[in-house]
Amino acid sequence: MIQAGNKVSTRKKKENLKAYAFMAPALIIVVLFTIIPIIGSLVLMFYDYSVLGTTKFIGFDNFIKAFQDREFIIAMENSIIFVVIVPIIQLLSILLALIVNQKLPGISVFRTLFYIPVVTSMVAVSIMWGFIFDSHGIINTMLQDWRWISQPLGFLHSKYTAMPCLMFITVWQGLGYYMMMYLAGLQGIPAELTEAARIDGANGIQTVFKIKIPLLKPYIWLCTLNSVISAIGVFDVVFVLTQGGPNNATMVINYYSYTKAFGDFQFGYAAAIGAIQAVLTSILSIVVFIYGRKGGMSNNE
Repeated sequence: MIQAGNKVSTRKKKENLKAYAFMAPALIIVVLFTIIPIIGSLVLMFYDYSVLGTTKFIGFDNFIKAFQDREFIIAMENSIIFVVIVPIIQLLSILLALIVNQKLPGISVFRTLFYIPVVTSMVAVSIMWGFIFDSHGIINTMLQDWRWISQPLGFLHSKYTAMPCLMFITVWQGLGYYMMMYLAGLQGIPAELTEAARIDGANGIQTVFKIKIPLLKPYIWLCTLNSVISAIGVFDVVFVLTQGGPNNATMVINYYSYTKAFGDFQFGYAAAIGAIQAVLTSILSIVVFIYGRKGGMSNNE
């Protein structure tokens, strides 16, 4: 019995070693490019770091500077405004999931078409929409051909339309991802529940709002949380299309931190901005989490 127990223990150790060996490459990458930079930034935010000159400890001066910096305040406000797309993208995703959950001819093609933007690089998506929104792009060309406008509209060059355009691109790119999440939730709902509701006299709309939506609450909570984090951390679409302009209309925290670090070489200040962004993201995530718990967004409630 003792020998058998030793053999089992040895086999488990070998299996564990194999598992760690398979995980090692990914863990090394995470440590080198995520954990170590995070630890480094936690130290860096308290320093006036200079690549060429002297580096000195300045305590909380970077944080004080941030809240006295008008550009940073604008960037923070724009990042919070970006969160407005969260309920829009969730509502549209649920609606699409309800549509593609139907047994209709060609529905698999429809699902694929909506998911293609998800697996496409956001940089490529941004470039494509940049051509579409260009003064000589398809939208302006069609509007001029139809004689609805006499001069091209500067969608990405106006402080009134640039941010809505970026928000639209983000919604368009992420819609398929959340649609598939909700579709998975809908397909996990037992068919007996909806059949019983129909037998009791419920119509299609009542079935959706009384059975399907309540059972999707855990998915709504998770998708909303992910969407809030993504909205606060938006960067690539701003970097490719507007660089924070015009007149800081699309300046967001992530891009502002990037410009301070790699444009002005104020690495300590950029690290402090990143820390403030992390706190802001955490606060909004906690709000979503608390709201979700109160709303019963759990399979156990």
